[in-house]
Amino acid sequence: MVAIGGISLPGFLPPSLHHQSFSPSAIGFARFPDRISFRSSVVWRDGVEKKDSRVVIVNGKVDGLGKSECETEFDTTLGNGHAGNSGKNHGVLSTVGNSTNIKWHECSVGKNEKQSLLKQKGCVIWITGLSGSGKSTVACALSQSLYKMGKLAYILDGDNVRHGLNRDLGFKAEDRAENIRRVGEVAKLFADAGVICIASLISPYRRDRDACRAILPDGYFIEVFMDVPLEVCEARDAKGLYKLARAGKIKGFTGIDDPYEVPLNCEILLKHNGGSPSEMAGKVLSYLEQKGFLQA
Repeated sequence: MVAIGGISLPGFLPPSLHHQSFSPSAIGFARFPDRISFRSSVVWRDGVEKKDSRVVIVNGKVDGLGKSECETEFDTTLGNGHAGNSGKNHGVLSTVGNSTNIKWHECSVGKNEKQSLLKQKGCVIWITGLSGSGKSTVACALSQSLYKMGKLAYILDGDNVRHGLNRDLGFKAEDRAENIRRVGEVAKLFADAGVICIASLISPYRRDRDACRAILPDGYFIEVFMDVPLEVCEARDAKGLYKLARAGKIKGFTGIDDPYEVPLNCEILLKHNGGSPSEMAGKVLSYLEQKGFLQA
C-alpha cells in the first residue's frame, strides 16, 4: 500500500520497493539520508498488500493516477523518534509503530518554560526492587520531602497504574514489558511537563528499564535500586503474596518462579538497613540537589 498526501492507494508499489518494504519500525528509527528521491514506473499489483509494509510518501507529485510515471520524495528528517520534529519541514508525516500518517506538533510553551514556571527540572526517578523491598514507602517519603520544599512530584505506583491505565495487562513476560513501556512513556510526559516523576515498580527485567531510560535525555532517568534480600522481603510479606506464590497459587511471581535482574549501573543504591524510609528518601533528594533538578 502506498499513501500519497495522506491518501492510501492499495495496490500501487514502486518497482524499487518490490523486494524491500519499509516497516513502521524501520521508518521510525532507521537512519536514511535527509531526502531520498526516485522516479519510476508505477505498476498495479493485485493482492499485494502486506501487513506493516505501508510506505508514507510526503509532498509526492503524481501526474494523474492513470499515468505510468510518478515522482515521489521521502523526507526522513527524524527528531526524537518522530519525523518533522526538527523544524526543517513541519508538513512531514511519519510512521511510528502501527500509527501511520501522523505529524509531530510543537508548541511555543516548551519544556524550558514549564521548568522555569515550576522552578525545577523534570526527571524520572525509577525505583526498582523486589516486592516488599520498600519501593512505595520510599517513593511516598520522597514525595513528602519534595512537597515540603515546594517542589511538584507525582508517583506512578506499580499497583496503582494497574487499577486504570494498565488494568488490561496480566503478569506474563510480554504483559510485564508492555506495563513498563506504558509507565515509561507516561513518566516521560510528566518529566517533559517539568514534574519530578517517581515511578515505583518491581520492573524485574533490565531490558525494559533500559528501554525507559533510552527515551529520556541523558541524566534524566535516575534508577534507584532497593537492594533488599529476598528473605527479608518474604519475611515482611505485607500483601501475603509470597505465601500465595510459595503455595503455587500465584504463578510467575518475581523472586520465586520468575527472575529479578539486578541493575548493573544504577544511579542510587539503597541497601537494606540503610536507614529509615525518610533517610533513604533523603539520599535521593541529595542526588537531585547535586544534579541541579531542584532549580530551573
